[in-house]
Amino acid sequence: MKMRSLFLLIACMFAAIASAQSAFLGEWVTIDDESGEKKSVVNIYKGNNGLYYGKIKTLFENPNSVCTACTGNDHNKPVVGLVIVRDMQLKGEELQGGKILDPANGKLYYAKMSIKNGKLVLRGSLDKAGILGRSQTWVRK
Repeated sequence: MKMRSLFLLIACMFAAIASAQSAFLGEWVTIDDESGEKKSVVNIYKGNNGLYYGKIKTLFENPNSVCTACTGNDHNKPVVGLVIVRDMQLKGEELQGGKILDPANGKLYYAKMSIKNGKLVLRGSLDKAGILGRSQTWVRK
Protein backbone atom coordinates (compact mmCIF):
# COMPACT_ATOMS: atom_id res chain seq x y z
CA MET A 1 0.00 0.00 0.00
CA LYS A 2 2.84 2.41 0.87
CA MET A 3 4.55 1.69 -2.44
CA ARG A 4 1.36 2.45 -4.35
CA SER A 5 0.92 5.80 -2.53
CA LEU A 6 4.54 6.73 -3.21
CA PHE A 7 4.14 5.89 -6.90
CA LEU A 8 0.96 7.99 -7.10
CA LEU A 9 2.68 10.94 -5.40
CA ILE A 10 5.63 10.79 -7.83
CA ALA A 11 3.28 10.52 -10.82
CA CYS A 12 1.36 13.60 -9.65
CA MET A 13 4.59 15.57 -9.22
CA PHE A 14 5.72 14.73 -12.76
CA ALA A 15 2.29 15.67 -14.13
CA ALA A 16 2.44 19.07 -12.38
CA ILE A 17 5.93 19.76 -13.77
CA ALA A 18 4.89 18.75 -17.30
CA SER A 19 1.81 20.96 -17.03
CA ALA A 20 3.87 24.00 -15.96
CA GLN A 21 6.31 23.45 -18.83
CA SER A 22 3.66 23.14 -21.52
CA ALA A 23 1.65 26.11 -20.23
CA PHE A 24 4.29 28.51 -21.61
CA LEU A 25 4.86 26.82 -24.96
CA GLY A 26 3.20 28.08 -28.12
CA GLU A 27 2.19 31.34 -29.72
CA TRP A 28 1.34 34.45 -27.71
CA VAL A 29 -0.02 37.80 -28.88
CA THR A 30 1.93 40.59 -27.24
CA ILE A 31 -0.05 43.57 -26.00
CA ASP A 32 1.56 46.99 -25.52
CA ASP A 33 1.26 47.88 -21.84
CA GLU A 34 0.80 51.58 -22.60
CA SER A 35 -1.51 51.63 -25.64
CA GLY A 36 -3.27 48.27 -25.22
CA GLU A 37 -2.62 47.55 -28.93
CA LYS A 38 -1.60 44.16 -30.30
CA LYS A 39 2.07 44.37 -31.26
CA SER A 40 3.29 40.95 -32.35
CA VAL A 41 3.04 37.19 -32.11
CA VAL A 42 5.86 35.48 -30.20
CA ASN A 43 6.44 31.73 -30.25
CA ILE A 44 7.74 30.41 -26.92
CA TYR A 45 9.70 27.17 -27.31
CA LYS A 46 12.08 24.97 -25.36
CA GLY A 47 15.60 24.72 -26.74
CA ASN A 48 17.74 21.59 -26.91
CA ASN A 49 19.62 22.89 -23.85
CA GLY A 50 16.43 22.79 -21.73
CA LEU A 51 16.07 26.60 -21.63
CA TYR A 52 13.11 28.57 -23.00
CA TYR A 53 13.20 31.11 -25.82
CA GLY A 54 10.75 33.30 -27.68
CA LYS A 55 10.95 34.31 -31.34
CA ILE A 56 8.86 36.99 -33.05
CA LYS A 57 6.73 35.33 -35.73
CA THR A 58 4.50 38.25 -36.75
CA LEU A 59 4.53 42.04 -36.42
CA PHE A 60 1.18 43.79 -36.77
CA GLU A 61 2.77 47.13 -37.71
CA ASN A 62 5.83 47.57 -39.93
CA PRO A 63 6.34 43.84 -40.62
CA ASN A 64 9.52 44.55 -42.62
CA SER A 65 11.26 46.56 -39.89
CA VAL A 66 14.80 45.81 -38.78
CA CYS A 67 16.34 46.20 -35.33
CA THR A 68 18.51 49.26 -35.91
CA ALA A 69 18.80 49.92 -32.16
CA CYS A 70 20.07 46.39 -31.45
CA THR A 71 23.75 45.72 -30.95
CA GLY A 72 25.99 42.76 -31.76
CA ASN A 73 24.59 39.95 -33.90
CA ASP A 74 21.06 41.40 -33.74
CA HIS A 75 22.02 44.78 -35.25
CA ASN A 76 19.99 45.44 -38.43
CA LYS A 77 18.38 41.99 -38.34
CA PRO A 78 14.71 41.75 -39.33
CA VAL A 79 12.50 42.00 -36.25
CA VAL A 80 10.38 39.10 -37.54
CA GLY A 81 12.47 36.05 -36.68
CA LEU A 82 14.35 37.80 -33.88
CA VAL A 83 14.77 35.82 -30.65
CA ILE A 84 13.65 38.25 -27.95
CA VAL A 85 13.12 35.88 -25.00
CA ARG A 86 16.41 34.26 -24.04
CA ASP A 87 17.74 31.65 -21.64
CA MET A 88 14.69 31.32 -19.39
CA GLN A 89 14.60 28.49 -16.83
CA LEU A 90 11.51 26.85 -15.38
CA LYS A 91 11.56 27.31 -11.60
CA GLY A 92 8.38 26.15 -9.95
CA GLU A 93 5.59 27.67 -12.02
CA GLU A 94 7.63 30.55 -13.45
CA LEU A 95 10.14 31.09 -16.20
CA GLN A 96 12.99 33.21 -14.88
CA GLY A 97 16.73 33.81 -14.97
CA GLY A 98 16.81 34.93 -18.58
CA LYS A 99 16.44 38.17 -20.47
CA ILE A 100 14.11 39.84 -22.93
CA LEU A 101 15.11 42.11 -25.79
CA ASP A 102 13.06 45.20 -26.58
CA PRO A 103 13.54 45.69 -30.35
CA ALA A 104 12.26 49.28 -30.07
CA ASN A 105 15.33 50.39 -28.10
CA GLY A 106 17.72 47.43 -28.49
CA LYS A 107 18.04 46.93 -24.73
CA LEU A 108 18.07 43.64 -22.82
CA TYR A 109 16.12 43.40 -19.58
CA TYR A 110 15.93 40.75 -16.87
CA ALA A 111 12.76 38.76 -17.36
CA LYS A 112 10.29 36.67 -15.40
CA MET A 113 7.14 35.01 -16.75
CA SER A 114 4.14 33.42 -15.11
CA ILE A 115 0.72 32.21 -16.23
CA LYS A 116 -2.27 33.86 -14.55
CA ASN A 117 -5.85 33.14 -15.64
CA GLY A 118 -4.62 31.63 -18.91
CA LYS A 119 -2.57 34.71 -19.80
CA LEU A 120 1.20 35.10 -19.78
CA VAL A 121 2.41 37.85 -17.46
CA LEU A 122 5.88 39.08 -18.39
CA ARG A 123 7.92 41.27 -16.05
CA GLY A 124 10.90 42.99 -17.66
CA SER A 125 13.20 44.89 -15.34
CA LEU A 126 16.53 46.64 -14.96
CA ASP A 127 17.27 44.67 -11.78
CA LYS A 128 17.16 40.92 -11.15
CA ALA A 129 14.61 41.36 -8.36
CA GLY A 130 12.10 42.88 -10.78
CA ILE A 131 11.56 46.07 -8.78
CA LEU A 132 12.58 48.56 -11.48
CA GLY A 133 10.58 47.53 -14.52
CA ARG A 134 7.22 47.05 -16.08
CA SER A 135 4.83 44.22 -16.85
CA GLN A 136 2.96 43.14 -19.95
CA THR A 137 0.17 40.63 -20.35
CA TRP A 138 0.24 38.40 -23.41
CA VAL A 139 -2.72 36.33 -24.60
CA ARG A 140 -2.58 32.94 -26.25
CA LYS A 141 -3.08 33.07 -30.00
